[in-house]
Amino acid sequence: MNVLAYVSDEMYVALPDVLAEFVSETTGETAVLRSATSGAFYGDLPPGPYHVLLSKNGYGSKTSRVTLGGGSMPQLRLLSDGLLGYMWPKWVRGGETAEYRVHAVEQYQLTLWRYGWKKEYVRMIGWVDEHGPQANRQTLPDGDFTPGGVRWNMDGYPARPVITAPERTGLYYVWARTPSGKAFSFPWVVAPKEPQAKIAVLASTNTWNAYNNFGGRSNYINATRLPDRPVVNARQDLDRYQKPSAFGTWRFPDAEYTPLSFDRPEPNNHLFDDPQVTDPVQGRVQCGQAPGEWRLLGWLEREGFDYDLYAEAQLHDGTLNLDAYGVVMLSIHPEYWTREMYLTLKRWVFERGGRLMYLAGNGLNCEVTLNQHGQMRCLTHLNSLHGELGGHSEDGTIEYESRMHRTLESEANLLGVACSETGIMTAAPYRVLDASHWIFEGTGLQNGDLFGEQTLHERVPGGASGHETDKRTASSPANTLLLAKGTNPNEGGSEIVVHEPGGGGAVFSVGSITWVPALFPDPHVSRITRNVLTRFLRD
Repeated sequence: MNVLAYVSDEMYVALPDVLAEFVSETTGETAVLRSATSGAFYGDLPPGPYHVLLSKNGYGSKTSRVTLGGGSMPQLRLLSDGLLGYMWPKWVRGGETAEYRVHAVEQYQLTLWRYGWKKEYVRMIGWVDEHGPQANRQTLPDGDFTPGGVRWNMDGYPARPVITAPERTGLYYVWARTPSGKAFSFPWVVAPKEPQAKIAVLASTNTWNAYNNFGGRSNYINATRLPDRPVVNARQDLDRYQKPSAFGTWRFPDAEYTPLSFDRPEPNNHLFDDPQVTDPVQGRVQCGQAPGEWRLLGWLEREGFDYDLYAEAQLHDGTLNLDAYGVVMLSIHPEYWTREMYLTLKRWVFERGGRLMYLAGNGLNCEVTLNQHGQMRCLTHLNSLHGELGGHSEDGTIEYESRMHRTLESEANLLGVACSETGIMTAAPYRVLDASHWIFEGTGLQNGDLFGEQTLHERVPGGASGHETDKRTASSPANTLLLAKGTNPNEGGSEIVVHEPGGGGAVFSVGSITWVPALFPDPHVSRITRNVLTRFLRD
């Protein structure tokens, strides 16, 4: 018998015991098959087009159309029972509309909340149900849907469910809850209709997408393409675990990295346990995504600073007019940027007197492209032939400082720092090196003192210098001042720097993913951030 097709779930994990009816469109004959442990359907059916009806307990039944013997192996996909959702588009301006795209197997309640210093209830969206049995259940496209998206609300929704964004800018979350007790939350970035504040904060929406492995692919899992067969056991089957070293055999040419669609749920951004802004940031990936970035927004509001929030794509497409702002703030982990974003921000700082606060680590490290179809493509990858942090050109004449350096220039030209391997996955306090500098005003800190011992970051606890750490490089501007350095092992501490390119422009960089989660528990981290922001807004 031959393998006719494979069946897998939303994470590309093989599904055994899926009952399938293969109905020939040519003859009308039907074959009833059951999938094996590998997710394979075995049989001896004639080539041609078939309708396939699929069913498995705990998963949604559906009908697919496949062609057997057509040269490519059909990959059928089923969606497990549960609760998932996302907004589409995932970012809008105040007053614009967007769809809520929710997968549920029972009725559910939707509420809208704004996340700042306080979690603010905005309004009840309502209860959602349909007359048909489990009519809120969504389906997945077959094959690898990570480049094209899940396209929910496209099949059987003559009137797609939309809501209007609040006029007030900020990070909003939609909460879906069911009578059985399930809950799922998903973010919605609402930019101002027109600039309102003097501070613009960028949500790292490109990074959220790069780490999103819904569908079985991200920039870290199956980055080039899905394997030919679904996963049975991740540790045994995936190159990430069988060939784990970035310097080993799991390395591919940059041209092979295929796009990732934004049109997918983002489980990494779900908020666990309905937290408060001063609670620890729970979750391995959540620390570096929207739940972590919320801490900066909450701190700004607690300190009395108004801000406008934007998605990174809104800088890319020109929605964000930098000249309307005095300060731009980046937080946590803005790793993936387009060339247009980078050059637009750099010109604003170097040519038009813009002030940048880089409260992040391993940022602007990799160039991506965005297109009108909701796709993002990473031009390089940590396991490309050149590696993530460093490497050399093909002729050996250029030593690269980052992936961005390979395709454009080192981000240290703008930020003053770039990520290096030392210090990665460690966290520690900073040590003051130049206490006379104005960033330390009112802190009482002296040279040699430590600060930043406490942080809300749970993945890599230990201090405000951590997780991934940036330092000065050969590409840093000549006038870059080193003010403090993390005490991480092997001289791997983040470096706090300031540089002023002239014309009023200025850049303050902390070079650490764990800085923002330290804003609430550490008064020195808070005071230094306030000193910089106040001066950048005043001067």
